[in-house]
Amino acid sequence: MDINKIDKTVLKETAFIAIWMLIFSGIMQAVFLIIQKWDYTVLLGNLLSGVMGVLNFLLLGLTVQKAVNSEDEKYAKTLMKSSQAIRLVMIFGVAILGATVPCFDLWATLIPLLFPRIAIVIRQILLNRKGGDANG
Repeated sequence: MDINKIDKTVLKETAFIAIWMLIFSGIMQAVFLIIQKWDYTVLLGNLLSGVMGVLNFLLLGLTVQKAVNSEDEKYAKTLMKSSQAIRLVMIFGVAILGATVPCFDLWATLIPLLFPRIAIVIRQILLNRKGGDANG
């Protein structure tokens, strides 16, 4: 898909998730340093799942965009279900990598997979406070 064809909302929301992923990742790295459990595996695990979290959100946005633009409701439902299954397998694969490959810290791989959900909750809180668009 051409980046010029990606809806601006998808890009804006993915950027929001990416920014919060960086913020939460920085906090997590600091916590590992404070409790004296930090090593390179923490950073690698965080990078692996951080990229997966942002990629998952982008793929979700692209799928929703394609489903909304489709005139075939059955196709749109099938597209959403298959996308969800594929993205879930990808996340599960990242978790398996974090658990089995020694260069990744297990907790530093698993915890960031929750960061996009936390960012979405923050987005909802901001929207509720402003009564509209949380970015503007």
